[in-house]
Amino acid sequence: MTTGPMPSIAPGDWFVAQGWRPHKFQRQVWAAMQAGESGLLHATTGSGKTLAVWLGALQRARAGGGMQVLWITPMRALASDTTRALQEPLALLRPDWRVGQRSGDTPSAERARQEKRWPQALVTTPESLSLMLTRAAAQAELSGLHCVVVDEWHELIANKRGVQVQLALARLRRWNPGLVVWGLSATIGNLEEAMATLVGHDRGTLVRGRLDKPLIVDTLLPREPGRFSWGGHLGAQMLEPVVEEIAKTPPGASTLVFTNVRSQAEIWYQLILKARPDWAGEVAIHHGSLDKSVRDWVEAGLKAGTLKAVVATSSLDLGVDFLPVDRVLQIGSAKGIARLLQRAGRSGHAPGRASRITLVPTNTLELVEAASARRAALAGQVESRRSPVKPLDVLVQHLVTVALGGGFDSESLRAEVRSAPAYATLSDDEFDWCLRFCERGGDSLSAYPEYHRIALDQGLWRVPSRALAMRHRLQIGTITADATMQLRWWGGGGGGGTLGSIEEGFIARLKAGNCFVYAGRLLEYVRTQDMVAYVRKAQKKSGIVPAWAGSKMPFSSELADAVQTTLDGAAQGDFFEPELQAAEPMLATQARLSALPRRGTLLVESFTSREGQHLFVYPFAGRTVHIGLAQLVAWRLAAQAPNSFSLSVNDYGFEVLAVQPFDLDAALADGDLWRSTALQSDVLASLNSGELAQRRFREIARVAGLVFSGYPGVPKSLRQVQASSSLFFEVFRKYDPGNRLLGQAESEVLAQELDIAELRRTLQRLQRLAPVRVTLASPSPFALPLMIERLREQLTTEKLKDRLLRLIAEAETGAGAGAAESTSPAGHAVPALREDLSLESDPADAAAKPRVRRASSRRDRNRPTRR
Repeated sequence: MTTGPMPSIAPGDWFVAQGWRPHKFQRQVWAAMQAGESGLLHATTGSGKTLAVWLGALQRARAGGGMQVLWITPMRALASDTTRALQEPLALLRPDWRVGQRSGDTPSAERARQEKRWPQALVTTPESLSLMLTRAAAQAELSGLHCVVVDEWHELIANKRGVQVQLALARLRRWNPGLVVWGLSATIGNLEEAMATLVGHDRGTLVRGRLDKPLIVDTLLPREPGRFSWGGHLGAQMLEPVVEEIAKTPPGASTLVFTNVRSQAEIWYQLILKARPDWAGEVAIHHGSLDKSVRDWVEAGLKAGTLKAVVATSSLDLGVDFLPVDRVLQIGSAKGIARLLQRAGRSGHAPGRASRITLVPTNTLELVEAASARRAALAGQVESRRSPVKPLDVLVQHLVTVALGGGFDSESLRAEVRSAPAYATLSDDEFDWCLRFCERGGDSLSAYPEYHRIALDQGLWRVPSRALAMRHRLQIGTITADATMQLRWWGGGGGGGTLGSIEEGFIARLKAGNCFVYAGRLLEYVRTQDMVAYVRKAQKKSGIVPAWAGSKMPFSSELADAVQTTLDGAAQGDFFEPELQAAEPMLATQARLSALPRRGTLLVESFTSREGQHLFVYPFAGRTVHIGLAQLVAWRLAAQAPNSFSLSVNDYGFEVLAVQPFDLDAALADGDLWRSTALQSDVLASLNSGELAQRRFREIARVAGLVFSGYPGVPKSLRQVQASSSLFFEVFRKYDPGNRLLGQAESEVLAQELDIAELRRTLQRLQRLAPVRVTLASPSPFALPLMIERLREQLTTEKLKDRLLRLIAEAETGAGAGAAESTSPAGHAVPALREDLSLESDPADAAAKPRVRRASSRRDRNRPTRR
């Protein structure tokens, strides 16, 4: 029991004992927290945010036991490091305090000890906090909290996990109206909105911890960037420079090599070790699918400075404090300013040290992105992130959670839920529907007792059975992904050590004897049994790389705007930065064969080949918007005259390939292509919207508790889960068409998969732009990547290689001057393509690069017509 305030101890005392002086922003946080104010601290990575808020929480400590401070972290991997960081000042400031951690990795014995005597401070995750709210004694255990800290708030605010946190905070505030809530963030643009979303009102205290921390953003330049490029084109060529940079790592320091996806991490880890086999044991790989023991070993090596380099994905983006990290390499574009800054902050992760990130382009257009990203980062143009609006699947889950945690009165909970900003506009009808859905399963499931999850009991809604309570606790959370299975060594009868996890969809495509690369090892698939995939060490020398879901990452609107500004400058002769000087041959070829995109104009290219009529458009709106835009344009063209279309998109533009010729000039003249009226109906008509909504519904059904993924040790397969969710989808469509979860699925498709709001803004912008029409005699440097992207989806690696060689030869011929002196394009296309799609090429191939002379300035006889 708490017995009142403890004697005040100034947070600065601990700083003095360390020989440090607190920053101004740290003193501001301490003062605000002492006054009982909630807020958001936005400060540079490594500047001391954790100490600012933690010491502020300690000065509010009360004597006695019980939980007083809750620290929410978005990743289980951060929990141990955060716990150690919080324990450090306690010896001087609060020697009677304990810091515990509770997440999915916490052993059951430790959980039991905590429940007998809770630590004064607990580090946890959104999912574990929701599980704590299901305890019958939740109010007694959590009402003594005086501070809640949400770390890395920018990682949570824009997804359903952030909504889960908002609902949990609304419950905690009801139990303790004086609760102080603080968020920590280093990379977010809309600070005021982000703070209000967290603290529940617009009266919070925003503290900006701006320090003069040096930021270095530079680029490894390819020796031969070439005039034509495509996704992965420079991959093999950049291996040697990457290895050279890693070799410069000082003794006792480490280099982090970031990739955007896990499959790319596996490829680069293999390439680096092939180039420098003597680094075995000094170079490691880290991503979320690896076994926890492997990740822990890698993180320990980083902290100790015993690893020369670690190839990683976003699993090392956040909060873990690795002081020995000397620098960061980013393979390919970071695709966003916030991600660039976050990863840069992994180096120099201490006050006063410089953060350095070196960009490694994998195609020539990424040189332009690199220069643009640096300009935007130094100008502070960071992306905004906003909360989802009233997702009903999360609310349905929360109603059952609260019913388990002591029960609830519907009117009180209605007001409580609306105090969470995500649900500020929740209507009575929407809340009542969710309540009835939890009670009876809606109009179509009322005959099934397992969907009667809550019932009135002495005036409160409670969960009526232990079986329903167990099912709910096993499924709490909003993280949804393709089903994964454990990956274990085969020991003759199974039962070998665990390597990690891998997506079930990938394993389902393998046959016994197939080989693949995982955690830097070449493995041979043996068999699958009880949702475990067994493997052994392969005797072959090559294998495929698992293609994890979500491998396409669109660049942000802020980066897109920066790229357009850079290209506009290049069109006016601005090639002052080294990246633009390296990209000049490609940009000059684009300007000569077609045109460089300029502000106020829309570049539209057309090209006729044996495949049909190609249309290339460059709105620079990002991959997600271009998917919807390409579908929409193809559908509107087909409405004018029946035709068959193939589509391709990237971050810069899209391609529409028509089998039959069409009148592009007429389509552009009447303005129908860029019409933004009746957009939602047109988009839904142009897409297989039913399939998209059904796929989205799978996630919603899991979060809402309709689909049960199985008990521990007896999980359901992905096929079983998908079949269950598909059945619900069809039942609801036929017998419960007013089911609001169906409407949510359609809304999420439009808002998230297609970003219809940004699509509408893009169409309105395109209406204002002056079209620049170019008829190409051969593919332009901007058009070629789109053609290859389309072919990549249609052809095997070998067929794509042959087709690519022909395309490059045609493009070089069309480019004219300099092509005759070029080595056969096979010299650079083949190894680059192999590195991009497989692991078959030898790193030595990277040295075999042709020297392509810069484009001549003389007029080319194949110059296209421009209108």
